[in-house]
Amino acid sequence: MKIDQQTTRAMNRRLILNLIRRESQISRADIAAATGLSPAAVTFVVSDLIAEGYLIEGQTTPGGGGRRPIPLEINYAGHLAIGIKMNVGSLECVLTDLSTATLSSLTVEFTEPSPQAVLDIAEKAVKRLQRLAPEGADLLTGVGFSMPGTIDAEKGVCVKSHRFFWENVPFASMLQERVHVPVWMEDDTLAFALAQHLFGLGRQHRVFSAVAIGAGIGCATVVDGKVQRGAHGHAGKIGHSMHRLDGPLCECGRHGCLQAFYSEPAIVDRWRQAGSLGKDANRYTMKEAALQGDPVARDILQEAGEGIGLHLAHMVDTVDPEIIIVGGEAVSFGDLLFDPMRKALDLYCFSPPPALVPDERDNFWSSGAAALATQGLFNFEMTTPAVTA
Repeated sequence: MKIDQQTTRAMNRRLILNLIRRESQISRADIAAATGLSPAAVTFVVSDLIAEGYLIEGQTTPGGGGRRPIPLEINYAGHLAIGIKMNVGSLECVLTDLSTATLSSLTVEFTEPSPQAVLDIAEKAVKRLQRLAPEGADLLTGVGFSMPGTIDAEKGVCVKSHRFFWENVPFASMLQERVHVPVWMEDDTLAFALAQHLFGLGRQHRVFSAVAIGAGIGCATVVDGKVQRGAHGHAGKIGHSMHRLDGPLCECGRHGCLQAFYSEPAIVDRWRQAGSLGKDANRYTMKEAALQGDPVARDILQEAGEGIGLHLAHMVDTVDPEIIIVGGEAVSFGDLLFDPMRKALDLYCFSPPPALVPDERDNFWSSGAAALATQGLFNFEMTTPAVTA
């Protein structure tokens, strides 16, 4: 990287903003002490950020003699972002402030997952959410779009999504051309991990992993503030680890992938078939049955926890995370799933495993998509939004 005046300024902005994000409030003098920047450099950067509306001055604490230092805060409410999470049959959409706190939300359904059909409803959702923006809020920072698949985040292209049959779709630039604001695109689990790093349970951890157990099983690891994508964007595809060669057919076309056994739909479907239950049987009724002592439901969740825990143990031995954050629909099963998962980690990990912490917030997945649009403020090295041809 060429280190010129512009790059130095960007690095100082990132350094100061991330410090304030972690500390919530901090004075100019404390920023200089914590970062090693000169007071003049801190004043220069802070003045720019206040003028741009990204920082505001807080209230001084009364009492004591002399002039009290003025704390600085990030002006989260002054900037907006939109996050769109693509699910099977629907788009989960949120309007957020700069901290990805939800201001408005909506879910729009689709019957056909073609890029053009999804583009049409995504455009309508963005425009509806823009109309719901609070009075006085600044211009929209941008739109983040997340979906399961292999994503070229730099180009904003879905390279491959087995679930939706997309291949080499430049969706970010397609949507950007419609909505006229920057659009970023990422795999949904990687976007979830980014949101956990910026504003969630991973905020205070240098190395952590985020695991999604929903329609698929994914894993993303953050190291020193960066989501690890791998050489080709395939990092974390733990759901496609081979669990057993003679297993059921996976959406990727292979037999025996972990998620073919233990994704949330696979778990529920196995219980449904064992009891000849109808479509009304879902994860909530399965959990209730297990709590009431249903041996089949309990055995299936026990097996799923052990199986997923085994594969997570391999990841832990390789990555050495400080914490594992778990999200997705299967979080609803609670300790019926997590207790055997923790026991498997204890059994198979080389060293004592990290804590396994569930995140039960449903809208944090779409907030993860919104984080794609807000991360630019905190990371000048991030990929630029897709450029419309």
